[in-house]
Amino acid sequence: MASSTSKNLSGKTILITGASSGIGRSTAISFARSSPSSLKLILLARRIDRLHQISQEIQREVGDGVKIYVKQFDVSKPDEVGRLVEELPDEFREIDVLVNNAAFMSGFERAPDIPQHVLRDVWATNVTGVINMTQAILPIFKKRPDGGRGDVIMLGSIAGREPYVGGALYCASKASIRAFTDALRRELVSSKIRVITVDPGQVLTEFTTVRYNGDKETADAFYDGYDPLTPDDVAEVIVFTASRRENVVVADTLMFPTYQAGATDLYRKK
Repeated sequence: MASSTSKNLSGKTILITGASSGIGRSTAISFARSSPSSLKLILLARRIDRLHQISQEIQREVGDGVKIYVKQFDVSKPDEVGRLVEELPDEFREIDVLVNNAAFMSGFERAPDIPQHVLRDVWATNVTGVINMTQAILPIFKKRPDGGRGDVIMLGSIAGREPYVGGALYCASKASIRAFTDALRRELVSSKIRVITVDPGQVLTEFTTVRYNGDKETADAFYDGYDPLTPDDVAEVIVFTASRRENVVVADTLMFPTYQAGATDLYRKK
C-alpha cells in the first residue's frame, strides 16, 4: 500500500461484520497490512473460532501493533445490534469505519415457492441487519465536530443493480440496501460522513457453496471456464475507498472480472 494509505488510516478503528471468511476476512487482513502499527480492528461474525484464527494470523504477520477485538455476533438479531456499542471495550468504541459486509444468500428459489424461513433469514441479514448496524454506529460519527465524520462502507453486489432469474430474493435485498445507501448519502451531505458502496460481480467465496446447499463439487463446477474475482481483490478496493483523503468520496464502485460485463453477461472459456 502507498504511504498515503497508511497515513490516512493511522489511528482509526475499523468495524467489519461477517469477518470470519471470504471478503470480510480479506478486508480485515488488508486493513491490518495497510497501517500495521496503529490500527484497531473490531471483527464480528457468528463463527468466533474463525475470528480468533484470523486475529492470530494478522498478529503473526504484522505484529501486535494492530489491536484486535473479536466478538461472536449475528447482525440479523436486533437485540445484539442494539447492545453492541455499549458492550465494546472503551478503547474500541470510537469507531471510524463501518464495513457492512455480512450477508446471506439463499439457493435459487422462485416465487411462489420461496420458503418463509429463507425469506426471513435473507431479509433479516441483508436488509434490516445492515440498516440496524448503520443506525447503531452513525451516532458515533454524527457527534464529531463539523457535522460528523466517519465512513459507512456497504458491500453490495451486481445483484442489486441487475436482477437475474433464480435470484429474485437476493437481488431484491441488495437493491433495497442500494436505495437505502443512495438516500443516506443525500441525507448526510452536510457532514463529513462518507457513504461508500462497493459492488462486485462474480467472486469466489463460500457464498456459492452455501447457495448449492453445501455441495462444493457443484459449486466449484459453477466457475469452470471462468476466472472470478478473489476476496482479496474486493478487499483492496474497500481499503482504498477508506484511505482516501477526507474530501474524496469513492461513492460507488462496480467490480467485474475481465470475462464479465453484467449480471448474466459472461464469457466461459472453452
